[in-house]
Amino acid sequence: MPAKDGNPYQERIGARKLADIPSEVVNLLQQGKLQSVNLTEWLAVDHLTLLQHIMTEFGMEQEAHAMMQRLHEAKETKIMKTIPSIATEWLQLFDQMPQHDSSRIFRTLAAHPSDSVRCWAAYIIGLDHRLSLQEKLASIRPFAADAHFGVREIAWMAVRESIAKELEQSISLLADWVCDPDANIRRFAIESTRPVGVWAKHIQELKVNPRIALPLLDRVKADSVKYVQDSAGNWLNDASKTNPDWVMQICDQWLKVSDTKETKRIVMKAKRSLDKKK
Repeated sequence: MPAKDGNPYQERIGARKLADIPSEVVNLLQQGKLQSVNLTEWLAVDHLTLLQHIMTEFGMEQEAHAMMQRLHEAKETKIMKTIPSIATEWLQLFDQMPQHDSSRIFRTLAAHPSDSVRCWAAYIIGLDHRLSLQEKLASIRPFAADAHFGVREIAWMAVRESIAKELEQSISLLADWVCDPDANIRRFAIESTRPVGVWAKHIQELKVNPRIALPLLDRVKADSVKYVQDSAGNWLNDASKTNPDWVMQICDQWLKVSDTKETKRIVMKAKRSLDKKK
């Protein structure tokens, strides 16, 4: 059945292998006219090709030439390097423009139909040194709540370095996030502060002293949403690599005060690496 907007690919089930993605879908993804629906498609996007389309969409062909040349010369192929590189180019371009123009373009990127383009916008926030930590977190919030899984992941990665540099203030600011009705916001607060995390630099201070994050973790010890439960369990599993006794203590405490299936599930995930050592 065709989608309501006439696009037959809008409600598709994504391919599991890169080679199985229809060429029409790849083209639409790289034109910014379609969102990816799974990790395979998300990784398949050629961000430089997409950027060329977006610059043309904005009527910025002249500005695109130098930007594209620098990005091609960098020869960066890893997506987690390419996205920040593109965001850096946008920031440099914005510095040369009147603020009302740069603000308009950023708003367009932030609300773009392409999840990949919204990922650039999230990193633009994370890399903007003019913004304070509080301003970055306030600006990244819509991306943390985005309906697309990829944008949500990039959102916490984009500000993780800022969070790590000002950890105490970050924990204080994120304390409200773990009480938010939106599970995506609660999950962001936990995922962004994981001691190790995925595709991210370690937060050494939390590896040494994970109890710093207890004001966040305690709030989600019985969270009703598996998305948040998984993040909390993974957080503690990270901590178990350097502080196994502390993680065991926290798990035991949680089970005593919250004998629920949700807490038990978190504890099971938290102790999985420790259980393997038995």
